[in-house]
This record gives sequence, C-alpha cells and structure tokens, in this order.
Amino acid sequence: MANWSDPRPNAAAFASGAGVRGAAYDAGLRSYMLSVYNYMTSGILLTGIVALGFAASGMAAQVFGGAGLLKYVFMLAPLGFVFAMSFGQGRMSMGTLQAMFWGFAVAMGLSLSTIFLQYTGTSIAGAFFATAAGFAGLSLWGYTTKKDLSAFGTFLIMGLVGLIVASLVNLFLQSGPLSLVISMVGVLLFAGLTAYDTQKVKSMYAAVAGTEYEGRTVIMSALTLYLDFINMFLFILRLFGSSRD
Repeated sequence: MANWSDPRPNAAAFASGAGVRGAAYDAGLRSYMLSVYNYMTSGILLTGIVALGFAASGMAAQVFGGAGLLKYVFMLAPLGFVFAMSFGQGRMSMGTLQAMFWGFAVAMGLSLSTIFLQYTGTSIAGAFFATAAGFAGLSLWGYTTKKDLSAFGTFLIMGLVGLIVASLVNLFLQSGPLSLVISMVGVLLFAGLTAYDTQKVKSMYAAVAGTEYEGRTVIMSALTLYLDFINMFLFILRLFGSSRD
C-alpha cells in the first residue's frame, strides 16, 4: 500500500475531536443512567421504610381495617401522583418534580403497608430479593442488547391493558385460578417492560443530553422503572408469598 497523507489540514484534529465527543457522550450516558437508577433505588427504599414503619406502628391496620374513606385515599393517592407528574411535568419546576417523586414514594409506602399485614416478613424479603435479581438482569440486558425492542412496545402495552381489565373483573369474581393466571402473566409482562423501558430510557438520552429537559427525563425515567420493579415484586409476592393466616 502506498504511503500518503490526507491533504486536509484539519483531518487529524477532526478525528481526534470525534473520539473526544464519543467518549464524552458515553460518560454522559453513564452518568445519566446512574442518576436514573439512583432515583429509582432511593424511591424504592423510601417506600419500603414508610411501608414497614406504618405497618409496625399499627396505623396501617387501623386505616385499612376500617370502613372509612381514608383507606381509599391512601390506595388511590399514588395514582394521583403518577397522573400529576405525567401530565404536568412540562409545567413543573425541577424542584417541584423532585418533590412529587418523593411524595409519590411516600404515598406508595403508605399504600403498600398492607402487604405486611397479609404476608410473612420472610416471604416479603424473598420476593423482594428475587425481584431485585430479576430486575437487575433484565435491565442490564435491555441496556446492552443490540436488538431493537421497540417492536414489542405495542404488544406489552396491549398486554398491560388486558391485565388491568382482568384484574378489575377478578375483583368481582374473586376467582383463585384467575388470580393465579393474572399473577403469572403480570410477572412476565413486567419482566418484558423492564427490558423495554430500560432501552427506551437509554435511547432518550440522545434527545435530552445537555438540555433543560435532562433532569426531568431522569426523574420520569426513574418513575417508570420504579413502577416496573414494584409491580413485578407484587406479582411475585402474590405467587409465592406465604399468608400470615
């Protein structure tokens, strides 16, 4: 091969600059994803502490064992936070959105305190660690895979809608076999959503990096992965948890 030099005087500088930009992008992506996971993990830990404390205090039994409307407020409050954050994120300041996220984690803790009244501590711990291991593996796969998972998005959303409808129907039927099927499908569905959402969160970085929307995207992405984790945990607990009765 003949030896020759690129006649463009800035060619070497351009190549070097491209490498720097690539390294900077990768570093920024890692920092972005780490922020998402830190928010998500902190939110889950806060939820667990609140749930355990509320149950241990005896207040959970009083609120959810009574016939008043307060228990429904506690049950529906997390949904209110999710809707408020989803539809109002563009109008909220970063500080307000952060406060909403922590408020949501607390509200979820109050709502989920009932699991300590229904299941043994050992089964709750087992379900939590099983979920953590599964979530970590699925999220890592979603982050590293070269396969485009967007094609599964519509299928997963349709499955989620069907799962919600089936759960509402079973509130009236109280069918044990149907409840078992719902729990099994729920675990598989949120396993798929964990990988899909992780890839989606990763792909969003290119659009928001260095903009005013990056911080908001981090919080909303953490909320999405938080919901995947909690729902997977609850379905695993329903499948394998041991009742206190």
